[in-house]
Parts: sequence; C-alpha cells; structure tokens
Amino acid sequence: MSIDCYSIASQLEIMLKFPWFALFLVTSISTSATEFPVTDVAAFAAAAKKVEPGDTIILENGTWADARLQIHSNGTAEQPITIVARSPGKVILTGDSRISLAGKHLIVDGLWFRNPTGEDSIELRINPHELADDCRITNCAVTNDHPGIQKKESVRFVSIFGSRHRIDHCYLAGKNTGGATLVVWLAEGQELAAHRIDHNYFGHRQRLGRNGGETIRIGDSKTSMLTASCIVEHNLFEKCDGEVECISNKSCGNIYRNNRFVEVSGTLTLRHGNGCRVENNVFLGAGARGSGGVRIIGEDHVVSGNHFDTLSGDDERSALCFMLGVPDSAAHEYFQVVRATVTGNTFLNCKHNIVIGMSGHEEASLPPVETSIRGNFIQTNKAEAFEILCEVDGVAVEGNSVSEERPADIPTEATVEPSGPRWWH
Repeated sequence: MSIDCYSIASQLEIMLKFPWFALFLVTSISTSATEFPVTDVAAFAAAAKKVEPGDTIILENGTWADARLQIHSNGTAEQPITIVARSPGKVILTGDSRISLAGKHLIVDGLWFRNPTGEDSIELRINPHELADDCRITNCAVTNDHPGIQKKESVRFVSIFGSRHRIDHCYLAGKNTGGATLVVWLAEGQELAAHRIDHNYFGHRQRLGRNGGETIRIGDSKTSMLTASCIVEHNLFEKCDGEVECISNKSCGNIYRNNRFVEVSGTLTLRHGNGCRVENNVFLGAGARGSGGVRIIGEDHVVSGNHFDTLSGDDERSALCFMLGVPDSAAHEYFQVVRATVTGNTFLNCKHNIVIGMSGHEEASLPPVETSIRGNFIQTNKAEAFEILCEVDGVAVEGNSVSEERPADIPTEATVEPSGPRWWH
C-alpha cells in the first residue's frame, strides 16, 4: 500500500489552521452508512435495534407471510433511516402483515402488501404513546385481489399519525372492507399534521353500501375544528366508489390541488372543518353512475380553477353542491356555508352543475351566506346552470359565462403528473 505523504501533510496543515476541518473528517468517517440485509421478522427486529442515521434495512425478495415489522428509531433530515425492498415490488407481505413506525426521519420504499387480512398495513405509530414524525412512505403498494365486500369494520390500508409525513408514488386499490383506505388521525394538542399526500394512484374500490367507504379521510368529526394543513396533490383517483365521500375532509386548512378523478361515484366532500382550498382538480365522469365533483359545508372554503366534465351524479353527487346548515349544529351534523368562494371553474356536459341548498339532515335550514360564485363557465346543454333549492340572498352570482356549446379550446381531458409506484407497470 502506498502512502501519499503530500496529501497527509496538506491535511495536517489545514487541520492546524482550521480546527473545524478535523471535526469534519471525524464526522464523515463516523457517519458512514451500514446496510442490514434481513430475511425474516426476527432479523428485522434485530436490525431495527442497531440502525443509526444513514443506515438501510434491506428486506430480501420473497413472500413475507404474517410479518409484523416494527421499528422505533431516529434518523435525521440529512441521513434518514431507510427500510427498502431488495427489488421494489418483489417483497410481498401477505396475510396479517404490518409495518409500524415510530421516531423520526424513517423511509419505507418498495414494499407490496397484498391481500391484507389485518387492520392497518402501514401505520405511522407503534402505539398511542410512540408516534412517528417526518417520515416518508414511497413507491409502495397495498392491494386486494378478492372481490366481494367483507364484513370486517374499520380497517385501513394506511393510518397516518404524527406530523410532516410524505406519502408518495404509492398504489392503493381493491379495498373491500369498511374503513377509509387512507386516514389522517388528529389529536388535541398535537403539532400541525402538515402531511403531503402526492403522486399516488388510488384504484378501484367497490360500493360499500354504508358509511365508512372513503378513499381518503383527514380528521374526524371530533377533531374537525383542528387545523391540519395537509396537502393532497397530483394523485389519480379511478373508480373509487366506496361511498358518496371519495375524499372526506374533516379538519381545517387543507389544500386539494391538481388531482384527477376518473369515473368516481362520489365527491370531494368538505364535510367538516373550515378554510380549505380545492384548486385545479379534474373530475372526469365519462357518464359513470353517480360520478360527482365537490360538496361544500362550513366556512371560508375556496373552490377555484377546477374542471368538471360529464358527471352524472344527482343531489349530493352533483358537480358542485352547497349543503344547507343545521341551526346550532353538533360536530357531526352540518355547519352553515359561510364565505365560500367559487371562481374560475369549468362545467361541461354535467347532469347537475351548481346546486344550492341540498339538505342532508331533517333539521337543515340555513342557506349559504357571504358566498360568491364568480367567473365560472357553465355548459347547459343537459342541465340548468344553477338549481336553487333555498334562499340565496347571501350568495353573489356575477360574471359567469353560460352556454349550450362546449368551447373548442377546452380539452376533453387534462393531463396530470405520473402517479403510483415506478415499478408497478
């Protein structure tokens, strides 16, 4: 072995002049990453106790049956701890398999949960006292191949706890049990959730026939006045028919933008909470039964720049629907629409365009107030531009364009960025 004396001398001279350089060298050496290949749950558990920031746990290819994987560890933003498939999509977890994360800066990459029989396939906590923050689930899939609705209640594919997680480029499809496909859970006193859910594919979900068939739910009625500040963007929803609420917003301050809904028998529903934005989404019904757009309940929501096309839904599944409020509404009922802004949207060939005053409760009687509907284009070859079912003194309707003809410069379909795992197709 040859020794570069000049290089060593140069480094010593630098270290004498700049003491921080010595610390840099030591830190660089001590933070070298380690890989832990594992073939079973016991080996995973052993590796989970050893990992340091920058390390990687590699799950070997194959079928992992009833594998309950659990890790509580802390990486850093610069050096996260990664749990990865040896080959993305070739690590298949079946039966009662689950991965539960607690700690900070953990990444899960390339796992496939197939035909799960347990409760949560991916859970960003270990228990109510051990939560995860700043983690990422990417390039993963949770799928079910079996047709027919199962009786099991309140099970999920993904449960998100804690703060600042990212769920991206995942494939979630085929859910046939009660409970939302993906849930963001909130709690009094926690930090802002501030999760980002992006570039995922949410595939076919059968009609559940009862409440609890949402594809995404953010919050619940008990925590609906908490500010979540989540962003849901660049996702593709296709034939997600579980119930009327494809997305159920039940918290405040969330943004839904640049998503694409294709033949979805349901709506993006602002069910509880205030101050959310629904922007630049595309709703393509293609005449599919019950296909809908956006449903508005609550205060200070903005619905802007969306494209509603060939939606066939009635009543609550209309292209855009304002619900009546319940006086002194309980948390789980219907709050009055106040200060909603609907602007710059396009409605083409829909069975019902803008419906104002739909009732979802026998005591609902409060119409929208301080609300504006401005600058929208509405094609009326199949339906009226507006269907008024209540008093509208509190609604300003100005500057909307109404025509029986479809503008030539509006495309039949808009494009969105690629969604789902890179290995899926």
